Amino acid sequence: MKVCVPTERLEGMESQVYGHFGSAPGFIIVDLDTMQLEEVKNGDQHHAHGMCQPLKALGGRKVDSIIVAGIGLGALNKLLAEGIAVYRAVEGTVSQNLQMIQDGKLPQFSPQFTCKGHGGGCSHH
Repeated sequence: MKVCVPTERLEGMESQVYGHFGSAPGFIIVDLDTMQLEEVKNGDQHHAHGMCQPLKALGGRKVDSIIVAGIGLGALNKLLAEGIAVYRAVEGTVSQNLQMIQDGKLPQFSPQFTCKGHGGGCSHH
């Protein structure tokens, strides 16, 4: 299973989880079967508010799931429509969040916790 985590900096497994999917500077993608890691710069970082294109942000790379602290409803729905599971991250590193997903301790992201603009209202504010 390939898992993607938005990060503040591209620092491998020790990268800190970034607070929001669409504006994350980069993504760490890890294949949990092989532990192969790929670092990807966000190809859609400077989109207009509410216009996030998650698959463009990932440069067309295929992933099975995303671990994220915050995400807008539109981006969440686009990912779910593509069959990509979205999980709520905890503060910390990519490594810590991957361990939690492997242990079944991260909940799936629900629409009630999505970001509603820059005024807050989402799970990570």
